[in-house]
Amino acid sequence: MLFDPAQRLVVLPRGVHLDLGATAKALAADRAARRIHSALGCGVLVNLGGDLRAAGPEPAGGWQIALGDDHAEAVVRPDTTVALHRDGALASSGTTRRRWRRGGRTVHHIVDPRTGDAAEPRWRTVTVAAKSTVDANTASTAAVVLGAEAPGWLEARRLPARLVGVGGDVVTTPGWPTEGEAA
Repeated sequence: MLFDPAQRLVVLPRGVHLDLGATAKALAADRAARRIHSALGCGVLVNLGGDLRAAGPEPAGGWQIALGDDHAEAVVRPDTTVALHRDGALASSGTTRRRWRRGGRTVHHIVDPRTGDAAEPRWRTVTVAAKSTVDANTASTAAVVLGAEAPGWLEARRLPARLVGVGGDVVTTPGWPTEGEAA
């Protein structure tokens, strides 16, 4: 890969593709929430595929968010719920939905850039609260890649998070709310 910051140019080797979909979706949620709030003057919650951003005044008790390993099931059977408040963001990354078998093993869509392979299976879902959806999305994906180092890494950056291990164990970092509290 060739990167020229002066020209803002990235050249990838033939056959290599760069997917900025997750980052673009998070940025779109941030921008949309700000614009809608600015235009309408009311509180808004934007959800683009699980990347959430609130702007402006929230309803009494905050925006109630259901969390689960399987987003399709979370609404009817959430693992937990949290309240998102004014100008907050929440994003989750996980390995339970987009996975397949290759070479006799199960792999998923989150790639560890250090190895070029699927991230080692320590966390099946990581949810992070941050000031922007881009920050929350980036940190939740990085946490999946970091594996066992993730809780310390998130804590050092003062990012409240809920990490669900492949065996179902739940680890939270300082600032993560108890059920129903604000994220």
